[in-house]
Amino acid sequence: MSQRVQNVSRRRFIQRTAAAGAAGVAVPYFVPARALAGPARVGANDRLQIGLIGAGGMGMENLNNCAAHQDVVVTAVCDVWKERRDAACAKYPTAKPYSDYRETLQQPDVDAVIIATPPHWHCLMTIAACAAGKDVYVQKPMSLHVAETLAMREAVRRHQRISQVGTQIHAAENYRRVVERIRSGQLGPISVVRTFNVMNQGPEGIGNPPATEPPADLDWNLWVGPAPMCAYNPLITRNAYENCSFMDFSGGWTPGMAPHIVDLPFWALELDAPLRTSCTGGRFIIQDAGDAPDIQEAVWQFPTLTLTWSMSVVNSFGFDFGRGTPARRLGIYFHGVNGTLFADYGTHQVVPEGDRLQDLQPPPQSLPPSPGHEREWLDCLRTRQQPSCCLDYHAKIDLALNLANLSWRLGRDIHLDPATHKIVNDPEAALAAIPQYREPWQFPRDYLTA
Repeated sequence: MSQRVQNVSRRRFIQRTAAAGAAGVAVPYFVPARALAGPARVGANDRLQIGLIGAGGMGMENLNNCAAHQDVVVTAVCDVWKERRDAACAKYPTAKPYSDYRETLQQPDVDAVIIATPPHWHCLMTIAACAAGKDVYVQKPMSLHVAETLAMREAVRRHQRISQVGTQIHAAENYRRVVERIRSGQLGPISVVRTFNVMNQGPEGIGNPPATEPPADLDWNLWVGPAPMCAYNPLITRNAYENCSFMDFSGGWTPGMAPHIVDLPFWALELDAPLRTSCTGGRFIIQDAGDAPDIQEAVWQFPTLTLTWSMSVVNSFGFDFGRGTPARRLGIYFHGVNGTLFADYGTHQVVPEGDRLQDLQPPPQSLPPSPGHEREWLDCLRTRQQPSCCLDYHAKIDLALNLANLSWRLGRDIHLDPATHKIVNDPEAALAAIPQYREPWQFPRDYLTA
């Protein structure tokens, strides 16, 4: 592709996109650009040129953590909300402002992008970035549909991009010590792992303000993008917490929190895709502007163990992790023949089964400390080695969570072929696993074929 085409002006880009929409032609899910598979390009003084897509709270935190390093320069900030875009550019004057992610991905002075938009955009943006030759740090949840999980993973593989999913707790020391303890075999065979995340929003939930006109400087149509169009409600865009109450834009609290928590058993036990997924629950108590379930219970069956997930936003009883005063609580329980290990983000404890566990001493430390979740990604942009939470690793977790929501929507178990990651003996579920995007956006089905 010529330099003239690569550096298409913003004016021509917008004119071309508008013309396509006016003519009723489906806008492509990415604008073709260089599909580089080699080492990351670096800017002046050997600095990594980083762009941000989605300048909300988490996006700015990720960007700040990257920009704190001297080998990084922020060259682009993209957000459909001018207020957030301008605030980020004011902090990083080296960054050029963009309102459309497709234009951002055309820029030759962007080596890699942080994608921290609401989750309903993650699939299209990640695939577009990979196709444009950009490496990717994408926030969790990685995606909202089974087919999105598989397509994103294929895009990273096909275009040989470096990727990291923003489950930053994976970098914590406590998780490393738990992984070492589980893999040491001290607990004996593990047959069940239980995970949970609870809080109590009360019947009023996040509130119920009326729908209103979107802010004048927010492109609401582009914010909604491939999701179903709806009236603007300020709670939808306020932050990730409120956003988790709206299924079309977040998938609810299971994909909202489980990526951090379920990560630990997947990591420690080296789990792959589940054989069978079952999920129940509903919106039983909360009456607010959202529509996400306030209770969900999921069970994943693996060849040698069962993994469970419990989510509540209407009761915060946290077993060994607290009770009484409402608060957000979470935990992971590994049940072995010799004992149980329970952990949260910062602590863990082992409870022996009688005298079966004679030695409670922790095993030697074998997992090196993380340099930081974002720093690990930056280092890998240079070495071209995938970081610990790359899409290939995290796709297994993302797949399990999306299967749970699919099971909940359909009201039945979902069976998966672990070798192909395809849903079996259920054509309706296989079809429902592929999202139907709002026109003119298109789901990139060609990435479902390796």
